[in-house]
Parts: sequence; C-alpha cells; structure tokens
Amino acid sequence: MTLDLDPNMVAWLAIAGIALGVVGLLLAAIALTKLRRMRRTYLVLQGDDGAESFVAAVGKKVAEVERLRKDVETTKSQVESLRIDLSDSIRHVAVVRYDAFNDMGGRMSFSAAMLDDAGDGLVISSINARTETRTYAKGVKAGASDAILSPEEEQAIGYAQRGTVPQ
Repeated sequence: MTLDLDPNMVAWLAIAGIALGVVGLLLAAIALTKLRRMRRTYLVLQGDDGAESFVAAVGKKVAEVERLRKDVETTKSQVESLRIDLSDSIRHVAVVRYDAFNDMGGRMSFSAAMLDDAGDGLVISSINARTETRTYAKGVKAGASDAILSPEEEQAIGYAQRGTVPQ
C-alpha cells in the first residue's frame, strides 16, 4: 500500500504543523510567564526565608480583632453595671450653714443633704446653741421626707438635687 500524496498538500500540511507548533510554543511561553508571576505572588503570600506568611499574619490579626471586640463588649457591660451601681450611691451633697439663734454668731449650725441620683438619702442638721448642740437625721425619698423639714433642710436638699453650691 502506497499513499499517493500530492507534494503541495504535504507542504501545506508541513507548514500547518509548523505553524501549530509555533502557536503551541507561544502559548507555552505565555503560560510559563504567568506561572512565574503566580509563584512570585505565592512566595510573597507564603513568606520567604522562614518569615511568617501574609495569610498567617492576616489570620492572626483577624483573631486579635475578634478578641478585642469581645473585650469591648465585656467592658461595655461592666461600665453599664457600674453606672447602675453609681446611680444608687450617695454623690449629691450640699451643706447650708446658718445661725439658728439670734444671740449666736458665726453660722455654726448647718443642714447637710446627701442624696443619690433618684433623690434618696438623708439630711443631717446640727443646731448649735451656747451650751449645747443637737443633731437630727431625717430620711429623704425622691427629694421629700416623711418628717417635717426646716427651711434650711429643704434648701440643702434643693441644692443637692440641682448640684449647685450655696453662696
């Protein structure tokens, strides 16, 4: 069996084969160039010379940020708890000094109101005379008392609630 091939056809097939080979070589060269770029990028991400990889560093930072978020949430809840505790503490204080008796000078008598944020607490009064001193304590609820308050005690409660200092 012999094949009778046209010499022109063989030449064209040879040219087509060479052209296809050249195209294949060009595609291989392009693929090799892209592969080299990818390897360089991969080395940058992986870290060379035993250095920590970029991916690992980013992973650590993400974990650290997540831990910090949890810490912030814990701190927020603790601050809110402290605010609640602080609102129940006595932190509004005012003192009114006065002369309880006409024959005494120097404003030695006083009324002191000590209240929390809700206006609850107590008012203490000390009445000073020449020979004796009397001290009274009265409970305060929402800025008022079950006991009868003197004008100076009411004034001290008002100053404590407003946060002003008497002159």
